[in-house]
Amino acid sequence: MIKHLISGAKRAFGLHRPGRDLDVLPDDVFLVSYPKSGNTWTRFLVANLVYPEKQVDFANINELTPDPEALTKRDLAQKPRPRIIKSHQYFDPRYRRVIYIVRDPRDVVLSAYHFDIKRQAIAENHSLEMYVTDFVRGKTDHEYGTWAENVASWLYVRGSDPGFLLVRYERLQSHGIQELTRIAQFLNIPSDSQRLTLALEQSSAKRMRELEQKQAHLWSSTKETRKDKSFVRAAKAGEWKTELPESCVAEMESNWGGLMKDLGYILSAAPNQSDLQSGNYLEGIPQKVGTE
Repeated sequence: MIKHLISGAKRAFGLHRPGRDLDVLPDDVFLVSYPKSGNTWTRFLVANLVYPEKQVDFANINELTPDPEALTKRDLAQKPRPRIIKSHQYFDPRYRRVIYIVRDPRDVVLSAYHFDIKRQAIAENHSLEMYVTDFVRGKTDHEYGTWAENVASWLYVRGSDPGFLLVRYERLQSHGIQELTRIAQFLNIPSDSQRLTLALEQSSAKRMRELEQKQAHLWSSTKETRKDKSFVRAAKAGEWKTELPESCVAEMESNWGGLMKDLGYILSAAPNQSDLQSGNYLEGIPQKVGTE
């Protein structure tokens, strides 16, 4: 009873964290991704791109690119406009301008597995094979759907919309300047080489690891997690090739292979498939998706 009263009072005064129920403003831009797909790195990149005069770190990232699950409704309402808002939500028709970050799900599951150990959602010796099965079936501990449900909900509804920018994590790593230029143009901010280069340097994995060591206790996503486990891990593409058992790869590809191919990811059973890194994309959106 008391908990309900406290919750009601918080909502009445705007002191609750709105999550999916946030008040969306017409000029909001959303940085959306499935969890562990590079959203934090992209937030740093965008914050450094938009606010080159600020020292972006884990202490102020929620202020510069606010998170509706970490800030109160009142805090969000006071942020300067246009807001650039972080989200892991599945499709929401109210989000008119969206930068969607997609990552190979075989790497996503490894990152999610290690993060769930860090935040003590699973035991250190939890079976990776069992975790992958739960991941594919949507039985992991969050409410954003499965990787495929989340990605498809945006890609197939908004894939050809001019207000939707698809950014592939792997492409952002290998062609940072080009992808940041696309992001800057989408946000209507300057994209000179000095600004782009500085944003990349200030958002490097090395610098983010250094900041995490000093500020993990200040950031909502890490302050209550194990300090002996790093949030910013390898931060590279293709780790699944050496770390994910073949049975896990097969399980993911058999369930999500069609969507993975639409996004340009090479399936282990189809090594001759062309990859997006060869340039087979149109404004970051796979041609197959954009024309269907």
